[in-house]
Formats: sequence, C-alpha cells, structure tokens
Amino acid sequence: MLYFLVTFAVFALVIFAMAIGYIVQRKTIAGSCGGLGGVGIEKACDCPDPCASRKKKLAKEEARRQMLEENRII
Repeated sequence: MLYFLVTFAVFALVIFAMAIGYIVQRKTIAGSCGGLGGVGIEKACDCPDPCASRKKKLAKEEARRQMLEENRII
C-alpha cells in the first residue's frame, strides 16, 4: 500500500507542476514535431476528392468566412 501512495503522490506532484507551468506560460498545448505538416502531409486523409460530409463542412466554413468578411466593422 505504501508503494501505491508514494506513486500516486509522485504522479499528483508531476500533474500539479505541469498545470502550474501551463498557467504561467499561457500557451496552448502543442505537439513537439508539428503534426502532419512536419512530414509534408497537407491533410489528414489521402483522398483526392473529399467525401460529401467534408465538402459540406468546407462549404459551411467558407460561407461563415465570407459572412464575417462582409460584416467586418474595421
């Protein structure tokens, strides 16, 4: 039981230290290698043509971007 408590205390201490570091730096959590862009892959799937749901999502994002561009105050 003592090993469990010591291990739990060490993990709790590490998680607490990581939380403090995250709060102090105020940066978003990011990977170290840059993700798929680091190896030259443009998108997550290798499909030459996106599926219908992806096309729908892209069209929705584009419509939102255009709406924001048209209604921009500054």
